[in-house]
Amino acid sequence: MIKMMNIGSRFFSPSMRMVICIPSGITEVEKRAVQDSAEHAGGKEVYLIHEPMAAAIGIGVDVEEPMGNMVIDIGGGTSEIAVIALGGIVCDKSIRVAGDDFTNDIEEYMRRQHNILIGERTAEQIKIEVGAALPELENPPEDFAVRGRDLMTGIPKEIYVSYKEIAHALDKSISKIEEAILSALEMTPPELSADIYKTGIYLAGGGSMLRGLDKRISQKTKLPVHIAEDPLRAVARGTGIALKNIDKFQFLIKA
Repeated sequence: MIKMMNIGSRFFSPSMRMVICIPSGITEVEKRAVQDSAEHAGGKEVYLIHEPMAAAIGIGVDVEEPMGNMVIDIGGGTSEIAVIALGGIVCDKSIRVAGDDFTNDIEEYMRRQHNILIGERTAEQIKIEVGAALPELENPPEDFAVRGRDLMTGIPKEIYVSYKEIAHALDKSISKIEEAILSALEMTPPELSADIYKTGIYLAGGGSMLRGLDKRISQKTKLPVHIAEDPLRAVARGTGIALKNIDKFQFLIKA
């Protein structure tokens, strides 16, 4: 990434200031590994920021104010759930169930239910085209043609899958995320719970683009759920803002 940026000349390496996102449930050893990697890549000043905090900044939430905001960032490898107030994370829950697990669930479902073997890329495509969190949607997507290898004959074949099937396949993983959200809400101090009741829950990350996920979480928690404007880039945008205003944000962890 740094080589692609092509900054500095051949003779001296530029002194770079970096801000790197880390999951909130990261261990000290993993944190150290991230810092070391950044320093090896040429970072002179390395700061770390928790993903939910970066997502909150990217969404446009004022993280410095004394008001509780709940942010859920469903990424590729982890789902981060955090309650943020006064520029800090009050309580958080990090689970290793996210977008990659949704993709694996779809692969597994196609193998078990339709006897068809598909690759990760096809599973990802299915998730984007007909992925859903609820079996009943207001404006459902059309059935999607899936091509793969028949496990019985070994010959390539094509089948059509509907969003209802995918909703059924993803049900177990989404339930785990719901449980984690409820667990985080239980840990929240009562004053901040009152704020969350008023402001609702913010969803960010690629996983939040799953059709009907906001409705499903809203039904489970009885709280309003808002999806970020550009959920896929919310964390990256927030990290960029933190990098520009390093002096303003006190919560950045100095490596």
